[in-house]
Amino acid sequence: MSTRRTQLDITGMSCANCSQSIADALDDRDGVTDSNINFATDEGTVEYDPETVSLAEIFEVIDDAGYHAVDAETSIAITDMSCANCAESNATALEGTPGVIEADVNFATDEAQVRYNPNDVSVDDLYSAIEDAGYTPVRETGDDDSDGDGESRADLARKAEIRRQRNLTLFGATLSIPLLVMLVDHLLVPGLLPETVLGVGLGWVAFALATPVQYALGKEFYVNSYNALVKNGRANMDVLIAMGSSTAYLYSVVALLGLIESSGLYFDTAALILVFITLGNYLEARSKGQAGQAIRQLLEMEADTATVVHDDGTEEEVPLEDVAVGDRMKVRPGEKVPTDGVVVDGESAVDESMVTGESVPVSKGDGDEVIGSTVNQNGVLVVEATKVGSETAIQQIAERVREAQSRQPDIQNLADRISAYFVPAVIANALLWASIWFAAPDLLAGFVNALPVWGLVGGGPAVAGGSVSAFEFAVVVFASAVLIACPCALGLATPAATMVGTAIGARNGVLFTGGDILERVRDVDTAVFDKTGTLTKGEMELTDVVPIDDSTPDAMADGGQLQAQVTEEFVLSVAASAESASEHPLAKAIVDGADERGVDYESPDSFENVPGHGVRATTSHGEVLVGNRKLLEDHGVDPSPAMDTMERLEREGKTAMLVAVREPRDAADRASGQTGPGRVVGVVADADTVKESATKAVSDLRDRGLDVWLITGDNERTARAVAEQVGIDPENVSAGVLPEDKAAAVEEIQADGRRAMMVGDGVNDAPALAAAYVGTAIGSGTDVAIEAADVTLMRDDPADVLKAIRISDATLAKIRQNLFWALGYNTVMIPLASLGLLQPVLAAAAMASSSVSVLANSLLFRSYTPDHDYRLLGWLR
Repeated sequence: MSTRRTQLDITGMSCANCSQSIADALDDRDGVTDSNINFATDEGTVEYDPETVSLAEIFEVIDDAGYHAVDAETSIAITDMSCANCAESNATALEGTPGVIEADVNFATDEAQVRYNPNDVSVDDLYSAIEDAGYTPVRETGDDDSDGDGESRADLARKAEIRRQRNLTLFGATLSIPLLVMLVDHLLVPGLLPETVLGVGLGWVAFALATPVQYALGKEFYVNSYNALVKNGRANMDVLIAMGSSTAYLYSVVALLGLIESSGLYFDTAALILVFITLGNYLEARSKGQAGQAIRQLLEMEADTATVVHDDGTEEEVPLEDVAVGDRMKVRPGEKVPTDGVVVDGESAVDESMVTGESVPVSKGDGDEVIGSTVNQNGVLVVEATKVGSETAIQQIAERVREAQSRQPDIQNLADRISAYFVPAVIANALLWASIWFAAPDLLAGFVNALPVWGLVGGGPAVAGGSVSAFEFAVVVFASAVLIACPCALGLATPAATMVGTAIGARNGVLFTGGDILERVRDVDTAVFDKTGTLTKGEMELTDVVPIDDSTPDAMADGGQLQAQVTEEFVLSVAASAESASEHPLAKAIVDGADERGVDYESPDSFENVPGHGVRATTSHGEVLVGNRKLLEDHGVDPSPAMDTMERLEREGKTAMLVAVREPRDAADRASGQTGPGRVVGVVADADTVKESATKAVSDLRDRGLDVWLITGDNERTARAVAEQVGIDPENVSAGVLPEDKAAAVEEIQADGRRAMMVGDGVNDAPALAAAYVGTAIGSGTDVAIEAADVTLMRDDPADVLKAIRISDATLAKIRQNLFWALGYNTVMIPLASLGLLQPVLAAAAMASSSVSVLANSLLFRSYTPDHDYRLLGWLR
């Protein structure tokens, strides 16, 4: 048994018992031969058999024990990959490197996401593993990984690859044009060309033109084929191309030398095969670059500089990377907010559309959060930096999108399983049919003649008539059969669509943690909402002011000042006057309500908070009481005239407060501060109001067939009132649920097989998000990296839940379209080539167009906006 030893840094240990718990958990795992955990140094060593237990499983054991083994992640751009098999070869090479926990390699993005133990392996070791597999990693030095325009090395490498493929295509096309003319002369217009050029036969001229093409354009396919077969032990698309083009070329060389009899030469075929394939690679490289533009454009939105305001009031323009947390920055109208922060001075509207997808500028004032890269519209703001560098929201969004693109949907497993056996099966099929054509040409020719479509190569009839030898035709069939197959299209079908789908999400303020989550969201059949801050605004607002007109002659006598007719304005004025000295959220809502309505109020002469009941204050109107029944009764005021109103408001889920006034009866009372019995003058009500979009969001979700639930810690009455407002059925309301019990409530909902999406704030609701089939954190603002959330919504709009579902649905529809085309293409074209109905040149052109078509179909998806369902080719959904 060959074992490995890994060195771990472990966090979360507080005593020797912790280290023993980790050691016990590891020792219980099959494949772990020895473990030594040291609490004093927060370190551990584990010896294990990699054939029995993986490093990823060891890290998982430690996490499950309640601790954390320190790891690191890196993204590596890789060039030279030509199909999904190449990506699999790189993933295998990386995961075979000691210290690598897991590796995901994405052929569509040409990137590897690697999670590793930094104690065991370095990034340079990862580069070496990729190089040993026969591919080229883009080495990031860490000092200056960009050019003067801020482009990363990966972007520069991608552009260099596009230029290289373009130049190869132009070179090959230039030399192949004369060969194409020769092909026309041979097939369509005999005698168009003389038999010799400057005394040299056309066959040798064709050899002279095709050989440089075979070397310059074919070299990378031969090198990659060698790496795939010899180093990695698997065949890939390069093997098919190398076999097809070299078969045509070598056959022609042998025939030109007179070693075999042949009806013609195929130098034109060998050259044009490589030209068409290289042209396809060029278009594919361009399409990949366009598909990945979303992240680059997002990062390009960052400001280059910031105007820092020093303590002495002086201003200095500094590079963005020099801004530190705590720095104060001045942001003028039209300028970008340099980095995430909090407004400390000024008011303005800020355009956040590039980050949240919200088209309407958002008002910002003292204490409001602002997101870096958003645009200040009018007023001048002074912003204190709270996050800088890689911690900013826009950088975290870009990182989340990269991670999401590296984690593919489960549907990709089907494509991967097919691709693993695809190339060997294609080679076997080509050898089989070439052998059959060689052994029984007349039999097959008769069959092909009976087909409604035949003869794209002269097919059966040419063999039957003797114009083409059986061996020559077998060579043509073999070349066509290996060239027509396209594992590329199959490998690109899922990642290309996923890449675009995650970018659409980021553009609309919807972040998925992976392609697997993007796929899973579509399958949700139940939406579970937290109430506070999710369906409601999470802030108390004044909703009702109801005057109670119960004036009597006795109440107005002896100098009483109560109005003969109590008005709404009077009730709000006396309530706000009493509450203006309170810091309670209910009091603040009343005062803010008076301000918004333009109602005047005064500061009280005296103020007393009565815990659990309300407030008592002395104003120019007398003694004012604002609170519950008990408060009024304790002060001799009869609350009964207002009880019907109060109960109605409470049934609506509002917090209703009685307002009473006790006035001095005469001048003596006024002088002594004494008051009369007083009476209730009105009721004011506060509520955590429902968001404007909540009702439509719930309605739209129900229209899609989703069951909608509400879970809240609020009382039953308030919960049911909110549910009624937004359209949630009463039986789908769970009230009085403590934060720690919400996870159990979600699990209960899912107990009968439901697939629930829990929507909450990502902090208090973290356990419930983790328990749900899909956990969605809403209104994250600058806090993008919420671990418990599968989906993060940048805005606090519940309508974005529907956006997430639409993006998921649309992306899966696009994946299915791509897979349908890729599988359908191979299913139809391989039999045609095997029956001798396709020229090798046409086969190569069809193969190149297949992968380009899949990418083009995915790129058409980029313009989709998730305010409506995606309907293209709906029958493939």
